[in-house]
Amino acid sequence: MLYVVETRKDVETAARDLEAAVKRNKFGVLHVHDLQKTLKEKGVDFPNACRILEVCNPQRAQQVLTNNMAVNMALPCRISVYREGGTTKIGMIRPTALLALFPDAVSLKPIAEQVEQETMQMIDEAVR
Repeated sequence: MLYVVETRKDVETAARDLEAAVKRNKFGVLHVHDLQKTLKEKGVDFPNACRILEVCNPQRAQQVLTNNMAVNMALPCRISVYREGGTTKIGMIRPTALLALFPDAVSLKPIAEQVEQETMQMIDEAVR
């Protein structure tokens, strides 16, 4: 269900490298959430750095949403870069696992598999 890899990079460097990999793979970064910063602004001292990138390929999103509008609840894809137990990790929920939440969307499985392979490639590129 999850795809998570470890890297020796710090969160900031790994997030920057992930953003570059996303763009190289013809996806776009819609937004980057800095979870630690946001929580601090809300008065919560959260010790772990965490950046959440919302990524999207507009053509694939259009294909998916034209077929099944309810899948919008699983979009855009989110890839997290975070610090846990002294280690930086990059991970996501696999698109194929998310698609399983939509029983009427079985015809979208090939697209979900393709997006999953592409996003895993982006993560693997960012780790190096």
